[in-house]
This record gives sequence, structure tokens and C-alpha cells, in this order.
Amino acid sequence: MTAASNAPLTSVVVPAFNEGPMIAPLIVELKAAAPWRESLVDDNGSTDQTGEEAVGAGARVVRHSYNKGNGAAVKTGVREATGTFVLIVDADGQHRPADAMRLVARLDTDDLVVGARMPASQASRARRSCLMEFLHLLPNGFSTPTTTTLAVLKAGYSVRFEPIEAARRQGRAKIRLGPDGASFFLILLKVITIFSPLRIFVPVSLVAFAPGAAYALWTIAIQSHVTNSSVLLILLSLLIFLIGLVSEQIASLRFEGPRR
Repeated sequence: MTAASNAPLTSVVVPAFNEGPMIAPLIVELKAAAPWRESLVDDNGSTDQTGEEAVGAGARVVRHSYNKGNGAAVKTGVREATGTFVLIVDADGQHRPADAMRLVARLDTDDLVVGARMPASQASRARRSCLMEFLHLLPNGFSTPTTTTLAVLKAGYSVRFEPIEAARRQGRAKIRLGPDGASFFLILLKVITIFSPLRIFVPVSLVAFAPGAAYALWTIAIQSHVTNSSVLLILLSLLIFLIGLVSEQIASLRFEGPRR
């Protein structure tokens, strides 16, 4: 199949919060680019005319009564979508319709196509059944693309990273470097713990084991005995590693591979 033949099977999902000036031109450009099955805008508690502008441009709009986060808007959009495929596009005017068509064409061979650009913001295209499998794992914040990609990779689905060009963002950015940077770091730790716990537990275990073992060797060489502190550090490192091992097994049970 080609991009043109996939388009009628595709729901375009646009999570939007206070994007009134940008949403209508975006919807118009997307609708002109291909005969999508639908253009679905999730008005995520906007206080401006985002919803009204989207309706006027011909989109179907679902609304949140308050801002639940970008991830929550994506999840609502995916649940409401009626297409076989789902194309998730930012509402900030940076994605080009031509790039959307290239992502669509790649789904003949891949389950998830991620439009990778700088700065780190993405458009993604996926089979709806693949997204629905992991929808409950997605956070409500801004780490949805990262979480989705990790989940799909972990489950053994086919993922392609497609380079795309990004225009200059119109309007004010929603992410604040200070508070959102700390939140993103915590979310990243959570995501890694969910999908690959040993990547967290092994380094922490080594941090406890290294000084414990070194101190034990030093006291054996100098004092001919092992101190309680060394034993406690070594036992702590072993306990952390075993907890990580159990967590890894639990995580593996969540991903049994593609369910076709």
C-alpha cells in the first residue's frame, strides 16, 4: 500500500492546548494533504478559541474540561479515533504535511513510525491496535512519545525512526525548563524502571557494592577482619540487585511480544 491508499484508513489526532491561532491553518493543511479518515482535535482544557477554530476548519473536536496533560490528550484522541491507523501531530505548527505522508507510507512494513527531529519533539504514526495495547501505560505528561517507543520496542514490534524537518514554533512553548525539566527527569526514571528495571537497579547495586567490597579488602589486609559496615553494604547491594531481577521478570511478563 502507498501513503495515498493508507490515508483513508488514518485518523489524525492533534492534542491541543491554547493553540487558537495555529489550529485552523494546521487542520486546513492536513486536510489538503490527503483524504484522511478524520481530523480529530483534543481540546485539552483550552481557555482560548482552540475548539471553535478547529471545528470551523472541519475537525472533529473532543474536549477536556481542564488541562490533563499532553499525554492524557493523546490517550483520549487514540480512544476516540475510528481509523485503523493513528497519526499523532503536534498543534504548534512545526510539522509539515509532506512529512506526515512519508510517515504514513512507512506503515506497510513497520508498526510504529516516529518522526525524529531537533529539538526533541515528535510526530508519530502507528497501527491503532499496537497503540491500544500499551495505552494504559502512557503517562499524562509530555513523555508520551518516549514511553510509547520504549513499550513498542520492548514488545518486539517493528519501529522506524524517520527524519523530518521542523518549522519554527509559532506561539509560546508549553514546557518550562526548570519545573518541567525536573519532572521529565523523574518521568524518564519511571519509564526506564517500568520497561528495563535492571538499567536502574544494577548501577545502584554497584554503587553500594564497590565501597563495601573495597573497604572489606582493605580491612582484611590491614586489620585481618571484615567490618560490619562492609558486610551491610555488600548485603544491601545484593538485595538491590535481587529486587531489580524480580522487577525485570515482572516487566518481561508485561511484554510477551506482538499479539497478532
